[in-house]
Amino acid sequence: MSGTSVDAVDVALLRTDGETIDAFGPAVERKYQTDERETIQQATQAARDWNWSGSRPEAAFARAREVVVSTHFDAWKMLDKLVDSAPTPPRSTYEEGMTKPRSGAEPGPKRGDVKLLGVHGQTVLHRRPRPGQIGETLQLMDGTALAHKTGLPVAHDFRTADVAAGGEGAPLAPIYHNALLDRLGGGPAVVLNLGGVANITAKLKSGDLVAFDTGPANGPVDEWVERHGYGAYDEGGELAARGQIDEARLATWLKHDWFRVAPPKSLDRYDFSANLADGLSLEDGAATLTAFSAHAVAAGLAQLPDQPARVIACGGGRHNPVLMQRLAETLPCQLLSAEEAGWRGDSIEAEAFAFLAVRTLRGLPISWPGTTGVPRAMTGGVVTRP
Repeated sequence: MSGTSVDAVDVALLRTDGETIDAFGPAVERKYQTDERETIQQATQAARDWNWSGSRPEAAFARAREVVVSTHFDAWKMLDKLVDSAPTPPRSTYEEGMTKPRSGAEPGPKRGDVKLLGVHGQTVLHRRPRPGQIGETLQLMDGTALAHKTGLPVAHDFRTADVAAGGEGAPLAPIYHNALLDRLGGGPAVVLNLGGVANITAKLKSGDLVAFDTGPANGPVDEWVERHGYGAYDEGGELAARGQIDEARLATWLKHDWFRVAPPKSLDRYDFSANLADGLSLEDGAATLTAFSAHAVAAGLAQLPDQPARVIACGGGRHNPVLMQRLAETLPCQLLSAEEAGWRGDSIEAEAFAFLAVRTLRGLPISWPGTTGVPRAMTGGVVTRP
C-alpha cells in the first residue's frame, strides 16, 4: 500500500478468508528514496494539470508507474525474507480487550503459504461524482508486471468498478475496519484513518457501516512544511506546537461547502492544500492547518446518525502528538491510538488491501451504499495471474 503522503510502501501478511481475520503475519515498510518520491510527485502534478481534459501525460505516468511497481516489488522481497524468520505475533497481542480473548500463537507462515497479493497502486488524481456526472479516479500500477515479478496472482484496480457505478470510489477499507472492530468488541465505534486525507468508518448501533472522507489530515501541513524546506512533514508536531492557531482563518475554512455535503463523500489529496495558510508564519501555518484537520474530523462525526463511544486512530497522523491532542480536545468521545486498541497502526491500510484481495478473488462485495454511495453492494478489483 502506498498512500497520498508518498512516504513509503507498506506491506503486511494476513491470513484471512476475506470475512474474518485468522492471523497476522509480518509487516514491513519500504521508504521511498528522494528521486522516487519526486517522480511520483511530478506525475501527480501532471495529473492535476491534466485533470481529465486534453492530452493525457502518459510519459510522466509511465515513469511513475515504473517506480511504483519496482518499489512494491522491493517491499514484497523485504516481506518475503521475513516470512520464514519472523513468527506470527501471538493472538493475545492483537486480542487484548476483546470480548472473547484467545491465547497462544499461530504457527508462523512459511514461504509458499502466500497465495495472493493485493496492491492498491499510487493515487495521482481523484474527482468525486457530481450531479449527472460520474467521478474519476486514477491509481498508477501495473498488476501484470508485478504478477510476473513475484510469480503470484495480484488483485488490483479496486476502485474502477465502484466509480463506474456512480460511487465515490473511496474509502474502501471499511469492510476491513469492520473485521477489526468485530475482533475488538465493545459496540459502536469509529476507525479514523489519518493519511494525506482523513476518513472514518463508523460501525453504528444497527451494525451498519457508514464511511467517508472527513477532510484533510496530513496532506496540507506536510505540503506546507516541505514548501518551507523543513522536510517532508512536521516531525513530532514540533512546528505546530510552537505556533499559534489563527482562529479567524480556521473559522473561515470550516465554512467551506465541503462540510455541508452529506456523506458518503470523498476527496482528492489536493482539494485542500497548503495554500490555505498563505501569509502565515511557518509555525502558525502548521498550527492552524493541524487544528483544521482535527476540526474537520469533528465535523464529520457530527454528520453520523449515531455518535460513537470511541474513535480509534490509525495512519501516519497518529504519530503527530499535536494532531492527537487537538483531536482529543475536539472530539466528543474517547480517542485511542490503534496501538491502544491492540492493532498495528502503520500496517492497517496494507492489511486492508490483503483482505480486499481475498474478497475480490471470492467475488465478495468491497463497497456498499453506506461506504461509497454505490446503488447496491458492489464487487470490485481485478485478479491478474503470472
